[in-house]
Parts: sequence; C-alpha cells; structure tokens
Amino acid sequence: NMKLCWLVIWAGTLVLNPVTADCNITSKTVACEESGKNLFNIPLNLFQNVTKLSLKNSKITLEDHDKEILRRFINLTELHLNENNIIVLCNNSFYSLKKLITLDISNNSISTVHKAAFAGLNQLSVLNLSYNMIAQLDSDTFTSLESLTILDLQHNFLKYFHIKSSFKLIKIVLAGNPWICSCDLLDLQLWLTASNVTLENESNTTCTFPNMEKISIKTAAIQPADCKTEKTTLENTLTASPTVNHRSSALITALTPNNITGNNGTHAELPLVGKSWTFLAGVLGFVLGTTLLIFTAVKCPAWYHYLISYRHRRLEENDSEMFEQQFSADMSPSPSVSATSSEEPVVIFEKVHACGDEEDGFIEDKYIDIYVNEEH
Repeated sequence: NMKLCWLVIWAGTLVLNPVTADCNITSKTVACEESGKNLFNIPLNLFQNVTKLSLKNSKITLEDHDKEILRRFINLTELHLNENNIIVLCNNSFYSLKKLITLDISNNSISTVHKAAFAGLNQLSVLNLSYNMIAQLDSDTFTSLESLTILDLQHNFLKYFHIKSSFKLIKIVLAGNPWICSCDLLDLQLWLTASNVTLENESNTTCTFPNMEKISIKTAAIQPADCKTEKTTLENTLTASPTVNHRSSALITALTPNNITGNNGTHAELPLVGKSWTFLAGVLGFVLGTTLLIFTAVKCPAWYHYLISYRHRRLEENDSEMFEQQFSADMSPSPSVSATSSEEPVVIFEKVHACGDEEDGFIEDKYIDIYVNEEH
C-alpha cells in the first residue's frame, strides 16, 4: 500500500510538472542534473522532506520566488545549484536551511555576496564558491559559519581578502585569483601561517602584483613593520584634521536640546563659542577688503579725469575788482596812462575776462596796442 501511494504521488508530480519528468526523484533525493536544463525556477511540487536537492546545469537565478520555495526544505542537507545563472547572493538567501551541510553554488556569475548571505547556516561544513566573478568579500561573511571546514574560492577576481583570526578551517582553496601581495593581504598571510589550515594547490596560489613571478601568497615578502608604518601614517593623516572641525563638533554638541534646556525644564547655560566664528569673520573681512582695493584701483583713473576737468572756474566780483586794481597799479608809471580815459581799464578788464572764457592761453589787450602806436 505504501509503495502504491508513493507511486501515485510520483505520477501526479510528473503530470503537474512535466519539466521534472526526467529528474531522478525519490522520497529523499531530487536530482535534475542533466535533464533540468529548462528549469528557470526551483520546482514547486517537490517533496518537502527531501535531504538532497541537485539542480545542476539549469537557468535558476535564485530570486525571491526561489528563496521562498527553498524555505520549505527544512530537512535539506545538500544543495547543489552549480552551473546556473545566479548573479547576486542577497542576505538570508538560505536562512531556513538549518540542517544544510553542503552548499555548492560554483560556476555561476556571482559578483556580489552580501554580508549576511549565509546567515542561519549553523551546520554548514562545505561551501563551494569557485569559478564565479567575486572581486570583494566582507571579512564577516563567513565568521558566522561556526561549522565550516572547507571553503573553495578558486578562480574568482579576488585581489585581497581580509580575514579574522577566529575563522577556523581545515582546507581552503584560493588558486586562480589575481592576488596583490601588499599590506592588504598581510592578515590573510599571517592567518595562513599561524593556523592549521591547508592551502590547497599552493603552487598556483601566487601573486600577480607587484611582480609576475611565481611566488606563493603564503611566502611572499610582506613586511609587517612596513605595513604598520603605512597604517600609522594613514591614521595620522586621517586624524590630523584642523581644530576647527573639533570645535565645530563641540559647538553642534553644545547646541543639542539637552544642553539648551535642562532635564528639569530650566534653561541651561550654553558653552562659549570657539574662535571659528572669529576666523570666519576675518576671512570675510579679508575678501571684502581685497575686493574694495581692486575696485578702487580700477576706478581711480576715471575719478582723476573727472576731477581734473573742473580745474577752471569763473571769476567772482571780488576777484574782478582785485584784478582791476593790480592792473592799474602796474600801468601807473607811464605818462600816457594818465592821459587815457578812466573808463578804459574797465573796458580792458572786460576784454581780458572775455578772453579767459575762450581758454586759448592768450590775452588780447587793445590798451597795449594804443600805447605802442602813440610812442611811434
């Protein structure tokens, strides 16, 4: 009766989902390794108590729909998704698979692995991420995998890999990556040397930079003292910020509501403001002063020509009488002057005054001409 029941269930599965018709399906195992090339998603009508699920060589992308289906396989111990079209491993992608021991997602196009992608896999022992496009991994990506013993990262795009000393493995595969043997790789090198982990295929796990020689990343000449010096220099550069930044942060802290108003509702005294405002005022004053000087230098020639055009002025009445007296005094020694009419000096002044308005530089004086004619 039990065999007949399983046969009916299996036949119904084939009818409802012809895609899995050629898969090797049992009560504990589902293997669609060769015939499942047309699978774009994880089949929905599989037995949920299976322990091994192999969907090799398909077109699965492991999106939200696939993750929802995976959460039903709570008894799964092996999951093979190699040779699919997975690009991103998001957080909690396998969270419900508490009993999973082996996870193979090699030969995909994975380029991004989120920090909590393997969260919940407390029993995971073997993780295969080889032959992907991973260029960077967070140092905490694998630390939550307490039972992990084998990690395969070969043939990715890793140039460095920060790893923590608490990370315990038996075997790690890192060959085929473009490792840069610099200070960024020092912690990995120290971990490989200090731990009991086996670096598989060590001869091909070499540095591609700074030299192209076949030097293993485990024995490359990376001096810890030089790295400490570079790290100290970098930290000093980052921390040696101007005091203005510290004062600004202190000012922001001082202006928080807790500092403005006390816990009992009373008004608390604000701390004194630093010299950052004084510095800002000095900068503004310097800029404004420089702008004013430049403006003055540009406009000075125009002002000079404007003022110099007003160097001539009209004679006032007092000036004309003074000029008349001086002119009469200069002409008094001549005997011919007394013989002339008393009105002539007035006439002469008017002529001179008229000539002054023409600004030709010459003074026409008819009195002098008459005086010269009388002597001849």
